[in-house]
Amino acid sequence: MNENVKVVFGLIGGLALFLYGMNSMSDALQKAAGERMKKILGFLTRNPIMGALAGALVTAVLQSSSATTVMVIGFVSAGLMSLPQAISVIFGANIGTTMTAQLMAFKISNYIYPIIFVGFILNFVSKKEKVKNIGMVIFSFGLLFEGIEIMGEVMKPLAGSPVFVDLMGKVSSIPVLGVVLGAVMTLVVQSSSATIAVLQNFASQAGPDGVSSVIGLTGAIPILLGDNIGTTITALLASIGQSKNAKRTAIAHSIFNISGSCVFIFLVPWFAKFVQFISPKGNEIDVISRQIANAHTTFNIVCTLVWLPLIPLMVKIVTTIIRGNDKTEKAAFEPKYLDMKVIEQPAAAMVLVSKELNRLGELAESLLSDLKTAIVADGDSKTHGSFIENLEIVHQLQDSVTEYITRLFASGNLTEQQSEQTAGLLYVNNSIQRIADRCEDIDQICEKVNNNGKRLTSEASSEMEDCIDIIQQLLKKAMEAIRKGDAVVAETVFENKKKMHKAEKKYSKAHLNRVKNEVCDASMTRYFSGIMYNFDRMADNCVSIAEEACDNVAFINLDEETGKSMMERGAV
Repeated sequence: MNENVKVVFGLIGGLALFLYGMNSMSDALQKAAGERMKKILGFLTRNPIMGALAGALVTAVLQSSSATTVMVIGFVSAGLMSLPQAISVIFGANIGTTMTAQLMAFKISNYIYPIIFVGFILNFVSKKEKVKNIGMVIFSFGLLFEGIEIMGEVMKPLAGSPVFVDLMGKVSSIPVLGVVLGAVMTLVVQSSSATIAVLQNFASQAGPDGVSSVIGLTGAIPILLGDNIGTTITALLASIGQSKNAKRTAIAHSIFNISGSCVFIFLVPWFAKFVQFISPKGNEIDVISRQIANAHTTFNIVCTLVWLPLIPLMVKIVTTIIRGNDKTEKAAFEPKYLDMKVIEQPAAAMVLVSKELNRLGELAESLLSDLKTAIVADGDSKTHGSFIENLEIVHQLQDSVTEYITRLFASGNLTEQQSEQTAGLLYVNNSIQRIADRCEDIDQICEKVNNNGKRLTSEASSEMEDCIDIIQQLLKKAMEAIRKGDAVVAETVFENKKKMHKAEKKYSKAHLNRVKNEVCDASMTRYFSGIMYNFDRMADNCVSIAEEACDNVAFINLDEETGKSMMERGAV
């Protein structure tokens, strides 16, 4: 096989193994972190410093600043985070992503296969989910380094190539060329971690003198700066079709990296000396990988420290670039919070599901009010039309939530505990759907009554209004219980369910008395009984929602209060 073809195949093969290892490690780290990810997400909305720290931690788990940025854009678009909060998290994400380069700088070539073997054994033999996930982290870590080793081996001949030596000489003397090269590499690969790993490997190759790096630290830094610019494209792509604040968040990410790179490009010689001072000493080819990692970390820390106090200025810049407010709101039946791009981060996706379910519960409460109005209106077409419209909104929104949760399960990224939580949220969703179905059944019964030329007595209408009031209170308490994960509130739902049972008996007896006194037609009994049956079933649906709260199912939110509530219950 041609030598050049071997080099190309080796590079793309090693890169594929690296990216697979990194993605697998990210998935396994998320599962290993499990419920702790909710704790970290709880810090996102506190203050800029905590937001930056949380951004760094989330990125260290996700192994990708792009993934963190996409998640934050989803939160901003859903209105769960303000623009200043999101910007602080983005700053932290840039620091977190440098951990990958620091890992790459370790010289563990002699231990790669033992690491892969240990990871495989832990994952293959253990029955415990946590141990299996830790095993997958170790296994993926080994694969990641094996990909690096493969790329390093095939790049050795390039170090002696006159063409490459000449190109690296130009990059060293023309820093802008290095920035462009780094940006293009990251745009193609869509991973700054991968391109920085390639850079670390290539820089570790000896030049013609056999001692110095083929590129040197001063040549590597501009490429590193270009990598930081190139990685912003993912965020910009993720913001397409999102809210204006989401676009501003993506632009803030770009401004952060571009402004820092523009400043540092003029400081390369001095920056290189500083990095050499804080890095281990030794032969250049032995220490340059660590120097590049330290340069990457230093660059992002310095930029964060500079920009963190200037967040109001960043907000002003991005709001000047993207002017105005969002003019068009989503249709009522469209999900307000769900974002398919966030599905790969289960903890974040569960936050969005929780918000959408909370909204669905509120719509169900409104639907009950519409049903009450429709009953009182006694067949008024306008009132009935409004009820039918809102009923369709609840149905379509429930379908969207079901599809989103199904895709979340299909992603394969959920831990056992997250799977139980998500299954509970799906059950809540189904219970709300059943309440909507019961409202529809009652409406259809009332329509049959009207079509038969009959009318409900004022007493019967009043009794139905009372039943709806009871159901609304039950639903309100049930949603409060699941919102907070509060078993005490759930108990009040179980207790108050008796009110519906008593009301059904009381009003059924009252109906029979009306029939006896010839105030009401006897043929109305089956209709009245059908309506009461549906009310009783709706009360059962509210109890079902409350029961999930007793099974440690709760909405996942970004606010501190909810996090405390869940920790008290031992769910976090």
